[in-house]
Amino acid sequence: MIAKLSGLLDSTGLDWAIIDVNGVGYLISASTRTLRRLGSTGNAVSVHTEMWVSEDKIALYGFADLGERDWFRLLTTVQGVGARVALNILSVLAPDRLTSAIAAQDKTTLCEADGVGPKLAARILNELKDKVATLAISPVAATQIQSTAAQPAGSTAVGDAVSALVNLGYKRIEAFTAVNKAAQSLGAEADVSGLIRAGLKELSQ
Repeated sequence: MIAKLSGLLDSTGLDWAIIDVNGVGYLISASTRTLRRLGSTGNAVSVHTEMWVSEDKIALYGFADLGERDWFRLLTTVQGVGARVALNILSVLAPDRLTSAIAAQDKTTLCEADGVGPKLAARILNELKDKVATLAISPVAATQIQSTAAQPAGSTAVGDAVSALVNLGYKRIEAFTAVNKAAQSLGAEADVSGLIRAGLKELSQ
């Protein structure tokens, strides 16, 4: 199993790179986010990798950080999400933003990725909402997941405040992040109007 490569960046394409490790060129498929971070040809680079072996081929996928690799593994557990779709998602959504989208149950953000329609986005949200807490994520994203999990079914002050901001024209993921930051500052007893005001303040910064 090849878990990591360190060498010189030999060449890149739209969704691939070749890394020269002591004279041996390893072809990896990667997200555009990872490819941007690799930089220019000739750079010394290091990538975490995931190797897939099937009857007809061996494929190597590369990631600039462990967070992206862990998300790749998690995304590909969802029915209908293969390696290509997972890389498409990671190309447009960094791990923390993807975590926030899952926490916010935001289908629109997931649909920004090529190959992800509303039905697949809904399946991803449903299957991963209880699994994302196992990933190495930022403290802010972790708090968002925990607060979402703690919310009772039905209407909540946080949920109502998010809906109000969405109705004002903000994207759901932006509204969710702002309201959760407001809730952390105001405490558990904050009412909807207070969360909306604080959320708008967060969005204006």
